[in-house]
Amino acid sequence: MSRARCERCVRPLSHCLCHLIPQLSSRTRVLILQHPDEVGHALNTARLAALGLENAELRVGEVFADLHFDPAYRACLLFPGEMAQPLPLATPDADKRPLLLVVPDGTWRKARKLLHLNPALAALPRVCLPPGLNSRYRLRKAPAAGALATIEAIAAALELQEGRCFAELLRPFEALIEGQIAAMGTEVYQRNHGG
Repeated sequence: MSRARCERCVRPLSHCLCHLIPQLSSRTRVLILQHPDEVGHALNTARLAALGLENAELRVGEVFADLHFDPAYRACLLFPGEMAQPLPLATPDADKRPLLLVVPDGTWRKARKLLHLNPALAALPRVCLPPGLNSRYRLRKAPAAGALATIEAIAAALELQEGRCFAELLRPFEALIEGQIAAMGTEVYQRNHGG
C-alpha cells in the first residue's frame, strides 16, 4: 500500500515540503524542461524550483515538438558549452526584454539528449554560471567541479541576473537533504559520504 502524497509537492504527506516552498517573483522567466526519468526521483528539485517561482514553468518530456519562445523575452539556454556567455548577461542597449532562462533537467547525459532531440533548444544562445560554485547536495558525488542540482543552478542564475538573493528557493531542497541524512543515520552518512 503506497503512502498518501501531497498533491502539490508530491512528497509523502508526513514529509510535505509545501510550508518551505516560497512564492518568489522574478523579472526573468524560467522554463524547465525535465527528462521523464527525473519525475520520480526522490530529490525532484526541478519541481521544487517551479513551485517556488511565480514566473516559472515545468514541462516534462524528451521531444518538445511545440517548443516556441515568447518574443517578449530574450530566450537563452542555461547549459555550459564553448559558446556559453557567463551570467549576468549584459543587455544590449536596444534590447530591454527580460530573460527567458531555459533549463534542461536530467543527468548530464540526458540533458545533452534533450538538446540533441530538440534542435530549437540546441539553437538557443547559451549562458553559464561562473566557475567555483559548490553544490550543497551532500548525498551525491558531483560528476564535475561546479555541477549543481537544478534548483541550485536556477537560484544561482537568478541571483546573478537579477542582483538579489534567491536563497529562499533552496529551503525545501535543504530540508530534503537533511531528511535523507536523518533517515540513513549519522553513522551511515559519515561512512558513505564523508560527512
